[in-house]
Amino acid sequence: MNQDFNKPGAEQRPVTPQQPQKPDYTKVYIGIIVLLLATNIYLFISRNKIASERDNTQVMYNSADSSRTAVEADYNAALVRLDELVSKNTQMDSVINSQDGEIAKLRKEIDGIVKNKNATAADLGRARRLINELNGKVTTYEERIATLEKENTDLTNTNAVVTKERDSAVTQNVGLQQKVKLGAVLHASNIRMTPIDLRRGGKKERETSKAGRVDVFRIVFDIDENRIAESGTKEIFVRVTSPDGTILSNAAYGSGVTTNADGQQLNYTLLKQIALQQNQPVKNVTVDWNQDSDYKKGTYNIELYNEGYKIGGGSVTLR
Repeated sequence: MNQDFNKPGAEQRPVTPQQPQKPDYTKVYIGIIVLLLATNIYLFISRNKIASERDNTQVMYNSADSSRTAVEADYNAALVRLDELVSKNTQMDSVINSQDGEIAKLRKEIDGIVKNKNATAADLGRARRLINELNGKVTTYEERIATLEKENTDLTNTNAVVTKERDSAVTQNVGLQQKVKLGAVLHASNIRMTPIDLRRGGKKERETSKAGRVDVFRIVFDIDENRIAESGTKEIFVRVTSPDGTILSNAAYGSGVTTNADGQQLNYTLLKQIALQQNQPVKNVTVDWNQDSDYKKGTYNIELYNEGYKIGGGSVTLR
């Protein structure tokens, strides 16, 4: 049976009004906190990365600057050695200051790298290799000068002995003819042996110390003034001994046999005739030796003879 609540007198229940739900902000707060935390972590990592990169850049700059300074110091030291070479031997001036020479080319390339403020590590490495090459050439020239100085000293001593022997022989109680003969023996000085590499079909000559590149042995010497020897053509016998002790000889190139003052046979490499004026020196007498076979490595010795007497000597070493 249905009850009619709308009828008068019927019992009515009170209606309770519904309260609106409050919004929940917890998740929003958590999201904001997470976002802020992530942002702080990112900023912290980025700042550390930037600082690390800045420190690395500074280290690289300091390293590059230090390398450049070291290269400049090495190069300046090499230049000082070059200047010392010229001061020791004026003949080296033309070699070192030649615009077409190997040293000039090395210096030009090294200068270009050293003066380039933006030179890379690879550039500085190349500069170091070039400086090592330059120092190698300087060392070669220093050794050559030392050899020449030793040869000059040996030659001076030899000349002193020869002169003393000659003067002693002249003053001895021997026949006048023997005195005149000994007194007329010529005296050689300033003896040089230069190995030459011929290029461009012989149009260009270059001094070398490498046996495999030698084409010509050039022997240059001076004949000192002699008050006794008469004016006229004089014969100088040149003997060149190879490193194995054999005399360089080829009849086709002028080699032959003569006798020394004791009457013993004396093989010679070349014969040079000079025009002598009494009491006047003869400067820069030049003799070139060519041979068909290759030159061997080692020391070559030279001896000069006149009238059967040794009048000078020297040596040169090929590597």
